[in-house]
Amino acid sequence: MASEAGKAPAIPGRRVLMFPLPFQGHLSPMLQLAAVLHARGLRVTIFHAAFNAPDSVAGYRFVPVGAGVPAADLVPTGSDADFVGALLRFNERLQGAFQNSLREVLEEEEGARPACLVLDSNLRGMQVVADRLGVPTLVLRTGGAACLVAYMAFPALCDKGLLPLQDHAQLNMPLDDLQPLQLGDMVFSTTTPHETMSNCLERIMESARYSSGVIINTFSELEGADLQKIIHGLGVPVYAVGPLHKISPSAQSSLLDADKTCLNWLDKQEAKSVLFLSIGSLASMTQEELVETAWGLANSCMPFLWVIRPNSVQCSGKVGLPEGFEEVTRGRGMVVSWAPQQEVLGHQAVGGFWTHNGWNSTLESICEGVPMICRPHFADQMINARYVQEVWKVGFELEGKLERGKIERSVRKLFCHEEGGEMRWRAKDLEDKATECMKKGGSSETRINLLVNFMMSLPCSI
Repeated sequence: MASEAGKAPAIPGRRVLMFPLPFQGHLSPMLQLAAVLHARGLRVTIFHAAFNAPDSVAGYRFVPVGAGVPAADLVPTGSDADFVGALLRFNERLQGAFQNSLREVLEEEEGARPACLVLDSNLRGMQVVADRLGVPTLVLRTGGAACLVAYMAFPALCDKGLLPLQDHAQLNMPLDDLQPLQLGDMVFSTTTPHETMSNCLERIMESARYSSGVIINTFSELEGADLQKIIHGLGVPVYAVGPLHKISPSAQSSLLDADKTCLNWLDKQEAKSVLFLSIGSLASMTQEELVETAWGLANSCMPFLWVIRPNSVQCSGKVGLPEGFEEVTRGRGMVVSWAPQQEVLGHQAVGGFWTHNGWNSTLESICEGVPMICRPHFADQMINARYVQEVWKVGFELEGKLERGKIERSVRKLFCHEEGGEMRWRAKDLEDKATECMKKGGSSETRINLLVNFMMSLPCSI
């Protein structure tokens, strides 16, 4: 890593190119990083897929890529969807279009080289294009450091014959070299063929190793040990610059329309009394799980704010809450189709978060000192949940089949039992550490300055 942390003087007109993956959990941190870099004097050009396009931002240039490219199988939804296959198809299908778009942008710059291209670590195909055209690349990891360490270890587990999983009795097998992870945490999808998953992870690791640096949305005080493993294992500079949603000066960007009336409802609730439930923008549940969750919440007698996306119930065109549920919970519960999550988690009324443990949600909860009930579905979510429960001890996993009695006990454990109070205390400690890392001289503020210095040091002409 670079050794000097002072802010670099901005070179007038120096530009950074960016290319996010077109999913909410990937778009948001890339746009947050763009705002951080723009605030430090860099001009920003964002390449993006023609579908799931981000909202325009004043002062940025947006370049759509792949207009007219078939996209129906590139936007999976639901916990059992083919996300990994979609990632591989996205790279293959948009690579040619991106080459044309990037070449056009470079020609418009009249020989002045952009500082670099920052791309999502899942976009190895776009990195190959940039390398071909002489543009340095950095990759943004929108997951945590622990996730990247697990990806680095994946081939070794395959070589040992532990993956693909042969015996479900091994799901709870501890992984000594990846503590506190278990073998089941490394089964990132139950529907993706092993060869496809291995190919995807290999490309993610290639994008990191062949880059000029890896940017991770985390902070040293949270994942210091895993960051050191990455630094030693990759051989490229590593910049822990999170939490980006807190550092970024821009407003929250969302592909979904948030119902902000829930904030007015929260204003009327007692401090730390409300359970917020959301399984993110892609995960799903069955109708049976929805019904059991509903009655578990009702029987807990605790206030709740529940996000149920229209497409979040499998094999159902509409959400069907059980008869009598609304009457029983009237006045102490609210159901919305989408919520302004960062504002909700930061509201004084919210005292707990039922989450799928996507990294953005996990980090946002940590930064607000909100303890979690963890219900991971796929990808890195099992790793994040394991760290929440075993390392940071700011929540616990709701395991096995969802049943109303189990749900009721879990909610009351978080809000009414001493164990939940201890989790809340530890969550407040992590919140304080997140605040410190963003201050002048803090770990993340220092890494951002190092990152900008590095970008400014790259050659200015082709």
